[in-house]
Amino acid sequence: MQVNKIKLALGLVAATMAMPMVASAAADQEAAIKNANNWAHPRGNHTNNGFSELAQINKGNVKNLKAAWTFATGVNRGHEGSPVVVGNMMYVHTAFPNNVYALDLNDNQKIVWSYFPKQDPSVQAVLCCDNVSRGLGYGDGKIYLQQNDGNLVALDAKTGAKQWSTLVNDPKVGATNTNAPHVIKDKIITGCSGAEFGVRCFLVAYNAKDGSLAWKAYSTGPDAEMLIGDDFNSANPQYSALSVYKDINGGNKEGGSFEALKLGEMKIGEKELGTRTWLKPQAVKDGWQHGGGSTWGWWPYDARTNLVYYGTGNPSVWNPDVRPGDNKWSMTIFARDLDTGIAKWGYQMTPHDEWDYDGINEVILFDKGGKTYAWHHDRNGFAYTFNAHDGSLIAAEKVHPFVNWATHVDMKTGVPQKVASASTHQDYNAKGICPAALGTKDQQPAAYSPKTGLVYSPLNHVCMTYEPVESKYVAGQPWVGATLTMFPGPDGVMGGFAAYNPMTNKKVWYNKEKFSAWSGALTTASNLVFYGTLDRWFKALDAQSGKELWKFQVGSGVIGNAFTYGHKGKQYVGTLSGIGGWAGVAMNLGLTTPTDALGAAGGYAELVKYNAAPGGGALTVFSL
Repeated sequence: MQVNKIKLALGLVAATMAMPMVASAAADQEAAIKNANNWAHPRGNHTNNGFSELAQINKGNVKNLKAAWTFATGVNRGHEGSPVVVGNMMYVHTAFPNNVYALDLNDNQKIVWSYFPKQDPSVQAVLCCDNVSRGLGYGDGKIYLQQNDGNLVALDAKTGAKQWSTLVNDPKVGATNTNAPHVIKDKIITGCSGAEFGVRCFLVAYNAKDGSLAWKAYSTGPDAEMLIGDDFNSANPQYSALSVYKDINGGNKEGGSFEALKLGEMKIGEKELGTRTWLKPQAVKDGWQHGGGSTWGWWPYDARTNLVYYGTGNPSVWNPDVRPGDNKWSMTIFARDLDTGIAKWGYQMTPHDEWDYDGINEVILFDKGGKTYAWHHDRNGFAYTFNAHDGSLIAAEKVHPFVNWATHVDMKTGVPQKVASASTHQDYNAKGICPAALGTKDQQPAAYSPKTGLVYSPLNHVCMTYEPVESKYVAGQPWVGATLTMFPGPDGVMGGFAAYNPMTNKKVWYNKEKFSAWSGALTTASNLVFYGTLDRWFKALDAQSGKELWKFQVGSGVIGNAFTYGHKGKQYVGTLSGIGGWAGVAMNLGLTTPTDALGAAGGYAELVKYNAAPGGGALTVFSL
């Protein structure tokens, strides 16, 4: 009886979404994910929900949580993501130079093997927003590391010996990687960073066995190179409109703005929009050749439909006046067939972006009423819920009333209704735009609990001034084209943490934070939520009420993702610390001019009161 209670508390049988077993080269990963004692995926499982069935730590005893052990990574700067845990092994990654450590949980976390990549230090100069890495992939007996310099590496999980390596991106043109490689069936999915360098980005799949290329889908360009399928957006042809706005007062010039077209005014179901929505004249060539659309988020997968989901980032350059048109398919949620890469549907959240509202944030899959939904908290300040199978829009609401660049999203067309006064133009300093470019949420992933039916999302509560400027494209050099300053939003703070009903995207509860909550969330079957803060707190909340139940102050600001695992009958919760990311990069580099680090220096100047610089990387693990 006692054994059964322990098994139940530790969740030995995972019960998130009812995923069928799939034929997979990474069958060991599938088996590991089914055991809740592991954390074998960057977000726990393929739904991306950051949920664990482990329940030994609960509302009644969480106040007794204590530090069990720590591990200093020996690397400074921002530490994003979380370790991977499989059986008695924990695999820990670091910021640049992306070292990897395999720790034996059976032997006092002794280092079994380590891997130290040899990367050209100059790579750090072309990493947009700190030297981060978002973690590791596991499957087919290997640990997969996506290095900042573009090399995707497969390491033997038992020995650390390199099995294969392939070059994904070339840092000489400004293309790098910060994403965690995602292992799905027999594929390794990875991406591309570099929209601030005019890189034409993509999502790409490699074969897990040998690193050979399976498919590559660009974010902009001809349909054939974007792998746009014949039935793309067949359920919602309005998503494939040639244009969704008409120009007001000249559109792309000071005083101009954009008014959304009604459904009957749109030319829908069009092809080749990855080239045709980059209207002339563009800043360089046809625009789309250097169109950005970075891919560095967290990517879920539904085995029942074989669809993998992801978001694309901002169009290059940030100055919107020199790239007229909707700029598809930047700022887009895509659903693609895992085996072929063919796109089933795509929805552009922010057509003709004027504020750098990247669409890379994670998608979370969840089931309700026999249907599967895809939830996404976009940087533009709206939370979206889609029918995951065909992309039909179910709900789209502001995550906070301070979002002021649009009034609402038209549920028939899916188009945000822009506010004319929020339009940005070259050499015009637009003031009081909310949210700031780093969005109401950046890379820090939210969590979903099938127990409460709620999503739990970290928040940025930051506004900005934004002035597009002329910028010439030079390969390998920054190509931003805007200056900005950032400041706290109307609540008088810079961040928060909130729960939402994903079927309506209405807020259930909301806690303020002094700074942006830049840490990924974890929720558990005992209705707890964990996350970290930039002023070094690691917190546990009541998932139903938001009440703070416990907190511990670690050595540096937290931008890593909370995670949990079970070992020898005990549940552990942990997080990486080491301040950085966009919010902390200015502090790490000693920059103080308010516009430095794309506005982070001024907006987050007070971080130096809570953090040593540069932030030192460490892992802290807690237990009862």
